[in-house]
Amino acid sequence: MKYFSALIAALFFLSSSHAETDSPAIESTITESTVSETSSVWDLNDLYPDTASWDKDRNDIAARITTLRECKGKLGSSADMLAQCLSDINNTYKDLLLLYVYAYLARDTDLGNSEYLERASIAQMLLTQMGEATSFVNPELIAIGEEKLNGFLAHTDKLNDYDYYIKKTLHLAPFTLSNDEERILAATFDTMQTPSSVYDVLTNAEMPMPTVTLSDGTDVVLTPSGYSQYRAVDNRDDRKLVFDQFWETYQNYRQTLGLTLEGQVKNDVLMARLRGYDSALQRAQAEDNIPEAVYHALVDTVNEHLDSLHRLVTLRQRVLGIDESHYYDIYPAVIPLERTYTLEETKALTISAFQPLGPNYVNTFTEAVNQNWMHVYPSPGKRSGAYVMGAAYDVHPYMLLNYDNTLESVSTFAHEWGHAMHSLLANRNQPFSKSDYATFIAEIASTANEVLLFEYLKNNAKTDEERLHFLFKELSQLRATFFRQTQFAEFELAIHEHVERGGALSGDKLNSIYGDLLKRYFGHDLGVMTIDEAYTVEWAYVPHFYRNFYVYQYATSISAAYYLMDRVLNDGEEAQQQYLDILRAGGSDYPYEILRRAGVDMASHEVYLAVIRRMNRLMDEAEQILDKQPSKPVEVTKTP
Repeated sequence: MKYFSALIAALFFLSSSHAETDSPAIESTITESTVSETSSVWDLNDLYPDTASWDKDRNDIAARITTLRECKGKLGSSADMLAQCLSDINNTYKDLLLLYVYAYLARDTDLGNSEYLERASIAQMLLTQMGEATSFVNPELIAIGEEKLNGFLAHTDKLNDYDYYIKKTLHLAPFTLSNDEERILAATFDTMQTPSSVYDVLTNAEMPMPTVTLSDGTDVVLTPSGYSQYRAVDNRDDRKLVFDQFWETYQNYRQTLGLTLEGQVKNDVLMARLRGYDSALQRAQAEDNIPEAVYHALVDTVNEHLDSLHRLVTLRQRVLGIDESHYYDIYPAVIPLERTYTLEETKALTISAFQPLGPNYVNTFTEAVNQNWMHVYPSPGKRSGAYVMGAAYDVHPYMLLNYDNTLESVSTFAHEWGHAMHSLLANRNQPFSKSDYATFIAEIASTANEVLLFEYLKNNAKTDEERLHFLFKELSQLRATFFRQTQFAEFELAIHEHVERGGALSGDKLNSIYGDLLKRYFGHDLGVMTIDEAYTVEWAYVPHFYRNFYVYQYATSISAAYYLMDRVLNDGEEAQQQYLDILRAGGSDYPYEILRRAGVDMASHEVYLAVIRRMNRLMDEAEQILDKQPSKPVEVTKTP
């Protein structure tokens, strides 16, 4: 009973990436035909036995959506009538999500299949129709009033599943418009996606991407996935070439890309003003009742401890053997490790790593990971990246991977299974109406799994080189998910506040705002890392800026995960159960309150300091190992 189309737009964007959150995954040449492991292709028959059954349900649900309008004007007539209407809406939505999940999972295994594309489009259209058909509910509940609704709740237990929804609706009463106004806003959903759609087409299809010749004679096309791959090559001259040519292309389109991002920000600001919010940030956090102090505590704490990021840059510089760091030096692995992991090895590894979460969690995970719930390997036409779709409440979560036997794939596997376990435990412990957990806590379980994975790998490394590899791998993810996402959050807040003050966002203005932040975070003026002006257009490469204050939640989630896992590893069963209570709670309360009950106050600097302390401990370990090794010759930077 949320704004349905908005919910679904977030549903499978949620887990699409977990580190840089700025680019598609690198495609692998491994395909299903090259492996013989089991449980590598999902079974959609758990959703529908055939497309004929899907078609029948589609027609039935379309008719049911139409009948939901009959509840309009009747919600306040009695507690039983309200319970019946909310139940009808709830059940229709639950069945619609089943329809949606089937269509989108099939589509993402073959994006060139027109039948799959049409079915997915039909499902999305039905979601929009349901949003419009039920747009009267919130204004009508608000008109009924808190006193009468509380009387209804006391009168019948049929409303128990909807008490939190009613509570949230009343909380948003000052920002909810009339029935007709809400219907109009619901109908504008697709139109408001135009800036994001234009951005996607421009950057993925129409911008001519450069071809460069690497030092070994290889010609590579710098598509976003090509850039993601070749920005991390060992040869430093090649890295600089890749950066220079890729960002020159974005600089050439910065004014157009500036217009698309300005359009998105203006949409955010307009919707906030139409609803009576003081700012776009307030609107973004209002539905889940997240204090603005959370946002500012994150940004302030990170800014107070940028010296830890600078220390990491200097440490990497030492291991890479270079005399000064440039921005194109942040991606290569400083301690390469030639090791691959089969799917079965990864399952065994993660089962071992998750032992600190207790036997119930491990047994549930062990059973689930061996079901046909995953589509594991790359194949022609398959969507890149990775995600979990947990919206099929009466069935089970589904997971899309593009597994390529690397440590990165192992990390992604652990990450996505965090999402799957969160959905599984929430669905088993909450009614459908309270199962959908908020984005604010969605990345905690996934990041917690990664924390445990790297703790296990580090502690079971057989050599110093292995241990260093795992240490730097985790440090790299801390840079990418904690510092980088907070930098993104600070940028996002700055550009929204700029528009709210009446300013405009040209490509040059965005370069200036982003460039100043990038230089401050990486210590450009302190001589820690040189940031070339050409690279300040990096803002244009981040699709998450079209998701209205989304990215900061990666940083808050990783902070909560580290804080919680530190307690799980040190305090035992009580901390373990507090963590699992978060997963079991689903969406039964405001996410900030769910975390507070588990002893995690996201408005407190202490939570974010847990990441800083962990990062410094990892660097201490790395330095102790490096101090025992012979010094690496320094590569002197050539001045052009």
